[in-house]
Amino acid sequence: MIKKISLFVVLLAVILSMTASAAVTSLVLDGSTTVGPIAKTFAAYFTKKYRVPVNVSESGSGNGAKSLINGSCTIATMSRAMKAAEIAAARQKGVNPVASIVALDGLAMVVHPANPVRSLTKAQITSIYRGTITNWREVGGPNARIVVLQRESNSGTEESFKELVIGKGVQITGSAETQSSNGSLKSRVSTTLSAIGFLGHGFVDGSVKAIAVNGVFPTVAAVKNGSYPVSRPLYFYTNGQPVGVVKQFVDLPNSADGKRMITELGFINR
Repeated sequence: MIKKISLFVVLLAVILSMTASAAVTSLVLDGSTTVGPIAKTFAAYFTKKYRVPVNVSESGSGNGAKSLINGSCTIATMSRAMKAAEIAAARQKGVNPVASIVALDGLAMVVHPANPVRSLTKAQITSIYRGTITNWREVGGPNARIVVLQRESNSGTEESFKELVIGKGVQITGSAETQSSNGSLKSRVSTTLSAIGFLGHGFVDGSVKAIAVNGVFPTVAAVKNGSYPVSRPLYFYTNGQPVGVVKQFVDLPNSADGKRMITELGFINR
């Protein structure tokens, strides 16, 4: 009897989730600043084509997860996978997070264009971010103090950097400057001769210089074939399997128009 009741509750939750998704007449996206350009471009396209209003906010991947859990967004945009604790918190509230990969992203290590350094190993980057290497001359650059830049703690890009490059348990030097977005970090690097930071692939332009990591540059080909060591997927998260207009939006990366927009924005189709 208990098993039958449990099965009924599960089926009822699925039906209610599908009914709610099917009834959606507008979309609210919240989360990653890295996924932001894709989300905004998709939103403009979707509203024009389907006459469905789409609102996009960029409060960080962590806040995107919270918004989905609290029911304040339809789709969470995230530059990292949801953590086990976030999934557990969601399920406690009857939310079933389902991930869809939007695109691939190479996390580029960037310096000022005038910096002669072209490549660093992951070990050197770790030493820079730990504060044990503090001058560019220690890694073949000029005699200048390294200005270390990081992202805020709620950033999925920050968490991806720690996981892929320096290790989750490594303490970043207290002298590191914190930037609130890809844009602000890029601006700081572009105006600071001795700075180093990291950006999503789609944010790299001529104002900064992407350097190689372990001898491999963050090119589209290197990200797709897995040879660039600092690569990651970007995500849309929905409450349950998407249906209706939510599914139409989430499926955009699989369409010809979606792939074109992703490429034009400097990201990489999966």
